[in-house]
Amino acid sequence: MTTAVVVGAGPNGLAAGLHLARNGVDVQVLEASDTVGGGARSGELTIPGVIHDYCSAFHPLGVGSPFWAEVGLEKYGLTWKWPEIDCAHPLDSGDAGLLYQSIEATAAGLGEDGRRWQLAFGDLARNFDDLGHDLLRPIVNVPAHPLRLAAFGPRALLPATVLARWFRTERGRALYGGISAHLFSRLDRPLTAALGLMIAASGHRYGWPVAEGGSGAITAAAAAALTDAGGKIETGVRVSSRADIPDADLVLLDLSPAQALAIYGDEMPARITRAYQRYRVGASAFKVDFAIEGDIPWSNPDCVRAGTVHLGGDFDEVRDTERRRADGVMVDRPFVLLGQQYVADPSRSNGTVNPIYAYAHVPRGYDGDATEAVTAQIERFAPGFRERIIATASAGTEQLHSYNPNFAAGDIIGGANDGLQMVVRPRLAVDPYAVGVDGVFLCSQSTPPGAGIHGLCGYHAASSALRSLPRRS
Repeated sequence: MTTAVVVGAGPNGLAAGLHLARNGVDVQVLEASDTVGGGARSGELTIPGVIHDYCSAFHPLGVGSPFWAEVGLEKYGLTWKWPEIDCAHPLDSGDAGLLYQSIEATAAGLGEDGRRWQLAFGDLARNFDDLGHDLLRPIVNVPAHPLRLAAFGPRALLPATVLARWFRTERGRALYGGISAHLFSRLDRPLTAALGLMIAASGHRYGWPVAEGGSGAITAAAAAALTDAGGKIETGVRVSSRADIPDADLVLLDLSPAQALAIYGDEMPARITRAYQRYRVGASAFKVDFAIEGDIPWSNPDCVRAGTVHLGGDFDEVRDTERRRADGVMVDRPFVLLGQQYVADPSRSNGTVNPIYAYAHVPRGYDGDATEAVTAQIERFAPGFRERIIATASAGTEQLHSYNPNFAAGDIIGGANDGLQMVVRPRLAVDPYAVGVDGVFLCSQSTPPGAGIHGLCGYHAASSALRSLPRRS
């Protein structure tokens, strides 16, 4: 029987192990922490009974993942919950752009930009599954739906700042700008329109749901499915060198390129070693979790019903904030992504005390305390927020790195999303998962298709590993 060791029990490590086990491989997963999950864990960070997501929170690509659908995580206890409004982007005027799963409802709220929103995203949302089949895998491939890609390509190649000009209202531009800011990069470079297009389209196709009980329910279900398929998981096992990895036919690493290099660098071909050394860490996050009494007192009442709220002002402010952050400036009003998961999943609250999830985009490796900047940005659009805070828990770049060594310097997206690295992760290759060592593959979010709780990095890496077996036997 073929044997495999997977290092790391994040979503991609679990997906890799699960795909191998379902194909008859004897799988052992090693996890350094005491629990599985990686970036998809949940727990009590502020007060007892209030459940917070530690990192990943909203999952349009998770609920839409063809691999998770094939496995059927719902059979292992996962339940998806949707908010009434997927995302809100409030403005200082009291207005707000609102994203619904229904593209018609979204368009209806955007006034004169409604038709333009439908033209920008309608075909992408309708054909998202076909488009995702070709985009959510290595870039070097033979597309199954070339006409879909041809329709997407001209828009995707644009800077987000150029595509934003398509919209006429502050509401429409801001809504698109906040979604594009998920890129964690400057918005005035080519290709930066692509992620905003994909996230908005996936939201219109699947919505932006949360996992009931917390994002940890996703990885708990994946772990249960892996165990059901015969795989074994060991927690509290730290892998620092090859000596820590049991003998196996296959080794899959749910690690960053730098960590893979530390373990296998002396065996890798020089070209791959150089590529991993050149791989750039991405922008940093600063996370703040709040426990509050009741709801946030938003100036725009629609924001109360939104699962996600983007706080960054109008499009021009988001553009300038992201540019200055990329240049190393800690701005007074950073872009903040705020989560109100409890509006879809009340089980996370304790009576009238609700969890609030927020993280700010900060300069790479920022070592200061951004708690006040995050709080002030919420207060800006919700006067009286401070008075409702019961408890706060903050995690800066060092704490995020300690929580998950894959989050180098607070980089929660697995590498910089700019230049060619946006589409070529971790190196340009027909098989980007192979590390150049016989039987060893990288399966983390630093590989295609990148960050997200979709498990597809692990699935594709495991598929590559399975394809290698006849050549290796």
